[in-house]
Amino acid sequence: MEVRRLTGEAAMRRRLEDIGLTEGSRVTCLMKSPLGDPKAYRIQGAVIALRDRDAATVFGVPITPSPHDVENGRRGRRWR
Repeated sequence: MEVRRLTGEAAMRRRLEDIGLTEGSRVTCLMKSPLGDPKAYRIQGAVIALRDRDAATVFGVPITPSPHDVENGRRGRRWR
């Protein structure tokens, strides 16, 4: 997913920006905990765990995998 905007409280928005969730950054959901919350995301090369209520304040668009990624067996994942 490519981040388009952040909503929610100013303090949480600032924290998300500090960990790399800025407009145009790419985010990949890597895994979720056994109970589903939190989930681990790759953000700017780091793996960050976010609770669903915090992740719900991030709005973005899915990234279409490039033909090169599809050829090599890699597929994009959507924000969950």
